[in-house]
Order: sequence, then C-alpha cells, then structure tokens
Amino acid sequence: MSKSRYLAQAGMIAAAYATFTIICILFLGTFSWGLIQFRISEALTILAVFTSAAVPGLSIGCFFANLIAIPLTGSGLMGLLDVFFGSLATLLGALWCRKFRERTGIALLGPVIANALIVPAYLPIILQGLGLYTIPFTTIDLETFGYLTVYLFGVLCTGVGEAVVVYALGLPLLRLLRRNSFFRHYFALDDSGNDTAG
Repeated sequence: MSKSRYLAQAGMIAAAYATFTIICILFLGTFSWGLIQFRISEALTILAVFTSAAVPGLSIGCFFANLIAIPLTGSGLMGLLDVFFGSLATLLGALWCRKFRERTGIALLGPVIANALIVPAYLPIILQGLGLYTIPFTTIDLETFGYLTVYLFGVLCTGVGEAVVVYALGLPLLRLLRRNSFFRHYFALDDSGNDTAG
C-alpha cells in the first residue's frame, strides 16, 4: 500500500471515529463515557480487520475525540486521563483486532478486553471529580463501596457495553463491508475480506 493511501485511510478512520464519538457524547451523555457506556464509535474497531491503517486511525480518532470531550463533559484536567488511557485502550484493542484478523470472533474480543480492563481503572477518578459518586441505576458509590468494587463493577459494565457495540453493531458492519464492492476496491481486499495491499 502506498504511503499516501495509508495516510488517507488512517485519516478517514480517525475522522469517522472522532465524529461518531462526539455525536454519542452529545446525544447519549454519560452513557457514552461513564462506567455504563455504549460508545457507538467502537463499532469501527472492526476496520482493523481490513487494514493496518485502522490501528493509528482509531487511536488518533480516540485521542482527539477524548480531547474534544473534555469541555463537553466538564471533566477538566481529569479528562486528560481519558485522553491518554482511553486512547491506549483503543490502540491495544485495534492491535489485537489486526493481529487476529483471520479469526473474526477472536479479533473482536480485543477492543472488549482492552476497554473493560483499562477504562474502569481511571473512570471512577474522573466521575468523582465531577461529583458523580453513584453509578446510574445502582446504589453502588465510590465512597461506600471503595475503588476495587467500583472498578470490578466497571469491568463488567464496560465489557458488556463494549461487547454489545462491537458484536451487535460492528460484526454486522464488518459483514456488510466485506460484500461492498467500493469498500473492497478502496481497501484492496481479497475474497476473504483481508487487506492485500500490505
């Protein structure tokens, strides 16, 4: 794959991820960035199955989306935790997805595991800074139950939310894109749906 094509793909993926994330934040509020979250843009992590350009594209898109989200969520300096660690989770998930691209079911586990383990580690700190001590729809709060309980609850909730988005939205999207002739041409896919350009 030529360098210009690689950069174009990465840039388009970054822009799409950032755009969908901001839309989610505006319309879903804390359900796009809290412990119970459904970040619809995570469905795009399936693009790493198709092209290696998705790895930097998704990571950069997440970085800028989380940076733009700071004033939208009012998280202030604490939001920088999400900028760094949220982007790290997306990077690790995309790398896993790319590595196991031949085995789709396993590939899509990467974003689920990375987000489930990393995001709940720092999110309680951000939520506490915002004065959100109690997890929505529960009586679980950081002050009463402590960090470990909130973290474990977050692992479960973030993992389930990520799995719903990646498998219920991302997997059908992956199948649709594999059948789309324009997409197949642009990403130079072979008959199995894998990147043949490098």
